[in-house]
Amino acid sequence: MITHYVGLSLGASSSVESGVAVREVSTGKLIHLDKLFSMSDVQLFFDNYVSLKNSTICVSLPWDNTMLEGKWRVHSKHYQLIHNDENLFLNRDNWMQRFSTRGCELLSGLHDAGCDVSRFEVYLARQRLNLYSNYKERSSADCKFLQSALRLEYGFDELPQNMMPVAQLEAIIGTILAEAKLAQNTKKIFEFKGLDVINL
Repeated sequence: MITHYVGLSLGASSSVESGVAVREVSTGKLIHLDKLFSMSDVQLFFDNYVSLKNSTICVSLPWDNTMLEGKWRVHSKHYQLIHNDENLFLNRDNWMQRFSTRGCELLSGLHDAGCDVSRFEVYLARQRLNLYSNYKERSSADCKFLQSALRLEYGFDELPQNMMPVAQLEAIIGTILAEAKLAQNTKKIFEFKGLDVINL
């Protein structure tokens, strides 16, 4: 029986914070919010989480930040069309890889152990949940909009008035998707490293 929804917003590297959120199914209230950094922190969280088999877990796909030199390549990577012909773009250092494989071994291990684990893409989920603002992604104005929208539109009254870390806000989005998955209101949009990537 599923008793908790777990959302994990995974950072692209250990220098970028990850966020975790846990909600109760019965009340819909957040019971745990935390910041994590290294994969050993994430492993320690799941090792000490007692309701692992009774939870629906949604983990975000972090962007792959390993890049070639040049600022324009950093910005173009997320919007570049991907072709099957690698000679067309000379895919040196696998620069067309959009998502990082960070944490895939841990998540595959949880899935193989019988846990209900799915992946999600934060920005696609925000669009489907009408949580996408006109501000620059992850800017302070965007974070304030997201926090206010989660409080007012989705009933997270327990969120504080002061600014929360964006990783925790994105983890809350993961709990919303986990709830929708339990209600069978999600669909698989693609597969990443053996795990389904879901969206509404």
